[in-house]
Amino acid sequence: MGDQLDADLAALRIDRAAPRPKSRAGRWVAVAVLLAALGAAGVKGRAALEARLFKPEVAVTEITLVSPAQASVDLTSTGYVVPQATARVGAKIIGRITKVNLQEGSKVKAGDVLFELDASDQKSLLAAAKAKVSAARARAGAAKARADAAKATAEEVRAQLTRQKKLAETGTVPASTVEDLELKLKSLDAQVAVAQADWASATAEATAAGAEVQSAESGMLHTTVTAPIDGTAVTKPAQVGDVVGPTVLSALVELVDLTSVVVETGVPEAKLSLAKPGAPCEIVLDAYPDKRLRGQVLDIAPKLNRAKATGTVKVKFIEPEVRVLPEMAARVSFLQKALDPSQLKEPPKLIVPSSALFDRGGVQHVYVLEGGKVRLHPVKIGAPFAGGFVLVEGPPAGTKLVKDPPATLGDGQAVKEGST
Repeated sequence: MGDQLDADLAALRIDRAAPRPKSRAGRWVAVAVLLAALGAAGVKGRAALEARLFKPEVAVTEITLVSPAQASVDLTSTGYVVPQATARVGAKIIGRITKVNLQEGSKVKAGDVLFELDASDQKSLLAAAKAKVSAARARAGAAKARADAAKATAEEVRAQLTRQKKLAETGTVPASTVEDLELKLKSLDAQVAVAQADWASATAEATAAGAEVQSAESGMLHTTVTAPIDGTAVTKPAQVGDVVGPTVLSALVELVDLTSVVVETGVPEAKLSLAKPGAPCEIVLDAYPDKRLRGQVLDIAPKLNRAKATGTVKVKFIEPEVRVLPEMAARVSFLQKALDPSQLKEPPKLIVPSSALFDRGGVQHVYVLEGGKVRLHPVKIGAPFAGGFVLVEGPPAGTKLVKDPPATLGDGQAVKEGST
């Protein structure tokens, strides 16, 4: 068909070197020849001619590297590595840092001392609070002693008053004696009341001062800042001489438990049913594109993103072979079945899509897109795999191919690249 088309086009070519026809009849002869050529070419010839004269738009696909696991992929999505256990460490008291026991990248255990603050102010507060406790307790002791003494004396006078009242009734003692004892008893009762009030006040002061002691002791404990979790310092820590406190917005250091990292990926709402908790996954990190890591769906967020119509799915790593860091970009493939460890070691296969293949003369071919033109390229294929065939001989991975190439397409023809 291509040879016939070339012949037809050659017949239409104008030979400018030839002598011009001497009469109008020559022009009609040329028109007749053109019409005859078009008629001979037929419908297919006209389509091929139009394809040569205009750039047809073609759909595009490409040769890809596909791992064995990807042959059973239900869904693929992208996301980022996010730690589940983090801690922004801060100071609970105002103080100046005197010692720093870690640096960025340091690994720590829960309870390790990370920072030490100047404790001189806290020591002064503690000493003053203890002094107040001692003074208040001394006053309370003295007041209680006075109250006890006055109370004992009052009891003796009360007993005397009872006896003297009986004697006064018989006229043995004068009434003035009874009156004197009554006045003395009132005075003693007043002294007891005052002493007891002093004792209660001093006791309250001692209790308040005891609370100050506890606060100062707590402040002393807070002059050492410890790690709340096992983790790694992922930020530069505060330095010696920095004044820190609970009102300072920035943390002294941020700790991350790198063993708690997962991939958080947004899955379209319509496909969330494919991401069931416990389902097997394959994880590929952009930092390690040649490493395929085993994963498993950990959890699905209880709330969807209405604007994006997606749900956040958390995928945990199963014994990762590489160092996984927060904020790494990742691609997650949700699989139909769990990965066999041996599959992870198998090299990816070079796959040519079946939609790009066509037979010509008993040999499989593809059209390769190069610089806005298509190039006919023979290929040798193997077994079917993942929606295509294993490419035994042919172009490298990433090569763009024409998808479902039309029969009118020719080698070297200019085309417009359409959708995939």
